[in-house]
Amino acid sequence: MTGIRKALAAVFVGLALTVFAAAPAQAAQVARAAQADKLKLVVAGDGAEGVTIQATYPDGRRLDQVVRLVLTATGPDGQKVGPVQLEPQPEGQGFYSSGAVLTAGTWKVTVNSPAPLSGKATATVQARAAQTPPAPEPVAVNKPADGGAGAGWWPYAAAGLVLVALAMGVAMLFGRRRTD
Repeated sequence: MTGIRKALAAVFVGLALTVFAAAPAQAAQVARAAQADKLKLVVAGDGAEGVTIQATYPDGRRLDQVVRLVLTATGPDGQKVGPVQLEPQPEGQGFYSSGAVLTAGTWKVTVNSPAPLSGKATATVQARAAQTPPAPEPVAVNKPADGGAGAGWWPYAAAGLVLVALAMGVAMLFGRRRTD
């Protein structure tokens, strides 16, 4: 009888260890499933009058699907923009851009993502008027001081190649042997 009791006790201990070992793994799966329906949104200005958003999963993985992001903003003197639905951009997975929707000034921007992948982020963005690059200064074309004598070596090299080709052609033409 003691052998059967020992065998049953070993089976129960093995089952208990299996259940306790699986419990943390199940808890981790439940936590991952709870985070799977959330987004991490990073909001920043684009250097002009727009906003850029990078959307990722909370664990840092890149977003592998298109989500709906909605932007609202409050600016100087109580100006309001939005709601504006954002479209994904070709710059990368999870990258969104608003285009020029703000005017110059400091804006409080909020981006929301509704279910099934919910997320919300708020940031202060400094919008600046778009700037054009300065016109290039005209470049003066000056004649070389040596009167063009420094034109380079390439005309001489080209003339040499022509002479070598001509000499080879003449040699091939007159160098044949007659067989009579």
